Amino acid sequence: MNRIRKGDQVLVIAGKSKGQKGTVSRVAGESVYVENINMVKRHTKPNPQAQQPGGIVEREAAIHISNVMLFNTASGKGERVGFKTLENGRKVRVYRSTGEVVDA
Repeated sequence: MNRIRKGDQVLVIAGKSKGQKGTVSRVAGESVYVENINMVKRHTKPNPQAQQPGGIVEREAAIHISNVMLFNTASGKGERVGFKTLENGRKVRVYRSTGEVVDA
């Protein structure tokens, strides 16, 4: 079970996008892709079979999962995440500072 999942609101804590907030669009192993964060320019060749024009394309680059924190809307800060097992046996994510359950 990952601490950061697709759809989570995160805060970037390191790198050129430090301090920015965004939504996770994809998780790939130890890397995450955050919408409109860590944008890079990619020079692509045209591909006539895929109807893809060439040129400079701007897209999101991966950020290591250790460089983002889950954003807590109640406190307005980035929070560390832990795990807790409920009475019914379900494993859920919790904020370390408050113990509040992240997953509803």
